[in-house]
Amino acid sequence: MGHCYHHALSSVRKWGGTAEDYLSIHQWFDESKEITADFRHRALRHHAQGIFELERTFGTTIILSTERVVPVRLIGEQHVLEDLGFIPSFADWVRCIRPAPWMGRAQPIHKLVDPFAAGVSTDGAAT
Repeated sequence: MGHCYHHALSSVRKWGGTAEDYLSIHQWFDESKEITADFRHRALRHHAQGIFELERTFGTTIILSTERVVPVRLIGEQHVLEDLGFIPSFADWVRCIRPAPWMGRAQPIHKLVDPFAAGVSTDGAAT
C-alpha cells in the first residue's frame, strides 16, 4: 500500500466517514518508520499481536464523524492485509531474523546482585 493517508482512504471506502477518522490508527502502525525507513519497520506492529495492541491503544471501536461505530481490530486487519497480503504472527517475523553472536551474549549478573548466588550469607560472611 504505502502512505497512511492511502490506508485511511481505503478505510473510508470500506466503512465510510472521512480519512481523518482513520488517520491516527494507520499512523500508529507506521510510527516504526522512525526506527528504520524500509519494510523491516513492519516487524514491530504488522502482525496479529500488533493488531491486538492497536485495539488496546485505541479501544475496541471508534466512532466515525458520521456516528457509525467501527471495530478497531477490523481497521488494523485491513492495514496489515493491504501491506502484506496476509496477517502474520510475530513468530513469523522472528523466524526471519538471522541471529548474530551479540544477540545471545547476556551477561550473568546474578552473582553481582544475589548474595545467595555469590555464596555469601545474609550476615555478609562467605559460605
